[in-house]
Amino acid sequence: MRRSPWRFLLISPDIRNRLLITLGLLVIYRLAAHMPVPGVDRAQIAQILGQAGSGATLFNLLDLLSGGTVSNFSVLAMGVYPYITAQIILQVITPIIPALQRRMEEDPREGRKWMEKWTYYLAVPMAALNAFGQIRLFQQYAGGLEILSTPLGFNLPTITMILAMTAGTMFAIWLGELISEYGIRNQGLSLIIFAGIVARIPANFGTVLADQQQRVPLLLFILVLTTLTIFAIVYVQEGRRHVPVMYPGRRVGNRMSMPVKGTLPLMVNMAGMIPLIFAQSLLTLPAVVAQFFVNSTNEAIARFAVGVQNTFGGISPAYCVMYFLMVVGFTFFYTDVIFAQQNYGENLKRAGAQIPGVTKGAPTQRYLTRVLRRITFPGALFLGIVAVMPFLVGLFWPTLGSGSSTLLVTSAGLLIVVGVVRDVYRSIEAELKLRGYDQAVLVH
Repeated sequence: MRRSPWRFLLISPDIRNRLLITLGLLVIYRLAAHMPVPGVDRAQIAQILGQAGSGATLFNLLDLLSGGTVSNFSVLAMGVYPYITAQIILQVITPIIPALQRRMEEDPREGRKWMEKWTYYLAVPMAALNAFGQIRLFQQYAGGLEILSTPLGFNLPTITMILAMTAGTMFAIWLGELISEYGIRNQGLSLIIFAGIVARIPANFGTVLADQQQRVPLLLFILVLTTLTIFAIVYVQEGRRHVPVMYPGRRVGNRMSMPVKGTLPLMVNMAGMIPLIFAQSLLTLPAVVAQFFVNSTNEAIARFAVGVQNTFGGISPAYCVMYFLMVVGFTFFYTDVIFAQQNYGENLKRAGAQIPGVTKGAPTQRYLTRVLRRITFPGALFLGIVAVMPFLVGLFWPTLGSGSSTLLVTSAGLLIVVGVVRDVYRSIEAELKLRGYDQAVLVH
């Protein structure tokens, strides 16, 4: 009789300790998420978020993904997203700059260390810029409300706020690294994002229950939509195209065994959630830049800046179309970049393996790239639909319109949640196998 995996999980001290450490660090993260930025009136912030309009819609969406840290104007309001954005930028520019590409190819281990170091360096200024942009966004949509204790400008209180938010981001990154090292391996940053998204579910569920008139149909619709979305995410994320590969036989004594047939699985969605994060970061950049010109003395420039903010600062039809197209485009681009770095053509050649009918080396890499692009097309369309799902739902049910807090989890957030749960399950399963769970037998 085989032991129950849950029983084995409980009696394995190492795995139990890792889970407890992970839980403890996530609790610390959630406690820190309620620490406000100095010099900010949180009551006025809540009033802004309760207002209608594209600005409030954007803030509600950011608040949902951040786990309520935006509504609290917490020091963790940006989470670990500046670090992820910095990581994406370095991954994208590496194939473009020959010196960086050579560094990664000559010594992959040292190349990874270099990449990690410069990701940290780049995350700091990106966090500072994001902090300043977020403060300005709140200040602009505040109207006549005074949300800051002093005017925003190059002064000590403003610098203090930016430093506090930047330090909060680096603290969240540090907690994620601790989870990866002492908790669930290689899942730290993902779990930090996961904790922020899941933390908002109880409050959003309470909002749905508070609607006396539409409570039952609203709840049923959300549950059905969430279930279907989870099923679609799992189905697409688990999709594989198995390319046949012939591996050379092994010599056993004086005999040579027959070649072995195998497969190379190519994922339908290799990019994961990265295109959504990158596209959203780029789309919000024009709105942040336009803030500096809203109060321009030139009326034409001021009107243009307001128009840019209305287009890129909310969930308008134009924004959703651009968001969809950018997610699809970035999915192809990021997949090509990552697949080129893995260089399956040379790796298979060194192993002596070959795809039937395809020449080894560069032709194999080109063939695999063509296959991957074909199967990436449905995955890219799926990510694009997931990205604009709140807007599509709002067309049929305005109560659940884009960024509304009545959505338990946005479709993009749900993609992250499902991916993290799947990765954590596989990580725990791998830990169990390392400890001989597959061979564990309980004798009566």
